[in-house]
Amino acid sequence: MRHHLRAPRNAAMIAESARGSVPRAEARPAPQAASARPDFPEKVTAIMSEIRTRFAPSPTGNLHVGGAHTALFAWLFVRHEGGKFILRIEDTDEVRSTEESLAAIYNGLKWLEIDWDEGPDVGGPFGPYIQSERLNTYHEQIDRLIESGRAYRCFCTAEELDERREIMRARGIPPRYDGRCADLSEEQIQMLLAEGKPYCVRFRTLQTGATVIQDLVRGEVSFDNDLIGDFVIRKTSGYPTYHMAVVVDDYLMGITHVIRAEEHLANTPSHVQILDALGFERPIYAHLPLILGPDKTKLSKRHGAVNLLDYRDQGFLPEAMRNFLAIIGWSAGAEQEILDHDELIAKFTLEGVSKSPGVFDLEKAAWLNGEYLKAADAEYLTGVLLPLLREEGLFEEDASEERMQWLIAVVDLMKERTRLLTDFVTWGRYFFTEEFVYDNKARQKWLSREDVPDRLDALAEELAAVPEWTVDAIEQAIRGLAEELEVGAGQIIHPCRAAVTGQTIGPSLFHLIELLPQETVVKRLHRAAELGRAGEMQPVGSSD
Repeated sequence: MRHHLRAPRNAAMIAESARGSVPRAEARPAPQAASARPDFPEKVTAIMSEIRTRFAPSPTGNLHVGGAHTALFAWLFVRHEGGKFILRIEDTDEVRSTEESLAAIYNGLKWLEIDWDEGPDVGGPFGPYIQSERLNTYHEQIDRLIESGRAYRCFCTAEELDERREIMRARGIPPRYDGRCADLSEEQIQMLLAEGKPYCVRFRTLQTGATVIQDLVRGEVSFDNDLIGDFVIRKTSGYPTYHMAVVVDDYLMGITHVIRAEEHLANTPSHVQILDALGFERPIYAHLPLILGPDKTKLSKRHGAVNLLDYRDQGFLPEAMRNFLAIIGWSAGAEQEILDHDELIAKFTLEGVSKSPGVFDLEKAAWLNGEYLKAADAEYLTGVLLPLLREEGLFEEDASEERMQWLIAVVDLMKERTRLLTDFVTWGRYFFTEEFVYDNKARQKWLSREDVPDRLDALAEELAAVPEWTVDAIEQAIRGLAEELEVGAGQIIHPCRAAVTGQTIGPSLFHLIELLPQETVVKRLHRAAELGRAGEMQPVGSSD
């Protein structure tokens, strides 16, 4: 499919009027590719047949859902193809880049279990992999562009640029650089340099025709060149811009496939023009669809946490979140939604990526996480849960082997009815402490009735007399009391659950009681009976 982004019919006239006294764009010399130099490092022949892709985050904040989604797709693609995945840190934003953000990126990727073959922490043949450590490389290529006439020094101040943009907006002209410094003479340039006037470097874009991109997701996409404008490739600070650094790095690191978010599609013609000007081979591009909230608006904090590690803290398993992110904007076919690590790698192709935006549905993510919890090994889940339980003060640091086996049994019992790891703490609190609350539904439906206290006391006596604390013996005692009182078993079972757990739902009552000390269960039944008689089991606050 061919997409064509057209300029307004009067674009040439608009551009001319905006430039003022600057020579007409068509009078500028035809741009040529920068001349090759014998010492210029070429791609290593050995990797030409190897698929290489990268994830190149900027360390200016946490790893958010969108970035994690892009990283995952690039990683799945290259693992499926048997190539190399490169982590590169793009810290050309020298003001906002921080070590804290860098650590957050590492931690987020590692939690999602995305590994890399080359990167700042593991090295590789094309390092360094942090852009601030590669400045000389960018300067060398910028100098080549200046020498060939494909780039030039711009001495315009920020105030001057702002003023001209406002004039353009007032005239209904799309604001872009007006080319004021594009054709300064060498004498003018040297005079300004001698005065010490600050300057940036701009890339001289093509003024006619179109730049055409072949995209593996979107097909052929065409951009009118007269809409691009001459853009900055080196800031007045001396730092290269994203546009320059990313192009140079992708080529010199042998990146064959650039897989990134749709928001970068508009940048691609600029990148391609730099590549062509330097005589660099173009990589293959694939721009992934946007991620929207359930209301089909741009994903934001109001749709749930956007920092990837927030989901870890909310109780998501990494394998579940990886699966969930993978099926946003991609399909394995046959409506299959649950895919483990090996299945994702085996089935992932860019052909399965949709052109339409994907939807980040937190409810679906929780459901999927619940499916993973059900299928997970209880011992594995216990290891994942331990830090959370200890953080809440619910489980000791020096637990015995017997105690650990008990915890595994608790986890195994609860996992069938949980969706998040945090549910083990909120819903399973009664396993670990006497400091749990009776929810209002339990109070209203079962613990505030006049006949319940006597039944709870009677049940406490029955269970206290159970000689062997087993599931069968517990069930026999409870059902036996119901028969003795000539009531349905539910009239004993439900108040018992409410008294022992504070809740109306949960795992099998007989099995959860078995995992609690006999004396604890008896004590809780008597306590609930006393509170009921005292009128303290009435619902409080809003209903749960």
